Amino acid sequence: MSDLQLFPTKIRNKNEFSQEIPYGVEMINAEKMWDLGYKGKGVVIAVLDTGCQTNHPDLKNRIIGGRNFTSDHNGDPRNYSDNHFHGTHVAGTIAAEMNGHGVAGVAPEANLLILKVIRSNGTSSYDSLIRGIHYAINWRGPGKERVRVISMSLGGPVHDPRLQSAVRRAVANNILVVCAAGNLGDKISKSFDHTYPGFYPEVVCVGAMTEDRKPALFTNTNDEIDLVAPGVNILSTYTGTRYAELSGTSMATPHVAGAAALLIQGYEEKLNRKLTEKEIYNLLINNTVKMDFDRESIGAGLLDVSRGIKSKR
Repeated sequence: MSDLQLFPTKIRNKNEFSQEIPYGVEMINAEKMWDLGYKGKGVVIAVLDTGCQTNHPDLKNRIIGGRNFTSDHNGDPRNYSDNHFHGTHVAGTIAAEMNGHGVAGVAPEANLLILKVIRSNGTSSYDSLIRGIHYAINWRGPGKERVRVISMSLGGPVHDPRLQSAVRRAVANNILVVCAAGNLGDKISKSFDHTYPGFYPEVVCVGAMTEDRKPALFTNTNDEIDLVAPGVNILSTYTGTRYAELSGTSMATPHVAGAAALLIQGYEEKLNRKLTEKEIYNLLINNTVKMDFDRESIGAGLLDVSRGIKSKR
């Protein structure tokens, strides 16, 4: 069976700097939710990726736990450090904290469960990914926390019934599963580009937009894409306590995972109850802006997380 692979397309390194709100965080209007007091506090997001630089100053206080499902680090399940770079970048877009330097993520007070399912060469076995999903479902935190969102910026060409079964089990346990659409786009709107697990109907499938609100040239197009988010030249955390710009549907996906954390916190505080997976999904789709795309089959609209909740009252 073919390996799963990552979806970044471009890297531009930057050195450390005073705190910056990346344009993608601004584009989806996350700051409007922050102003209402919703920064993802108490929401756990499982990031299934290459691991994470656990001592990165923007991330170290956001990591609640983790596990390694690969042969990297001599197969030590306790060592989920990032020997690539991709997972650290994704984690920063989700939840880099507001500490006065570096970058801020979409949900800067959310907690991250780091599950290393991708090897240092950027590939993953289906078995590692499946075991990682089941671990996220079964995981309980020190305060009995549970995973509410799974973020996966990866994909493979083959449908695996075991993988779809794992995704369905997550959804049945009220976990929102957010996946990258993939970077196989051929610039033809009606073409049928897809990878798994992003193409499964049970997941939230995310396409990529440019800063000027146009579909990224690389983004997949198919009728399972639910929404689009910023995915070109996305500034975030990087290994070696650095920062970098990457492009890909990999970078769009964590914007949606972080936005889900903001909506979960906001609406659960307002309603005084837990949201179901279906309710979280509907909130995401309702918090989009319709776009006039030349390319069809690329989603319901651009994520705008501030459209629903207007006040804490």
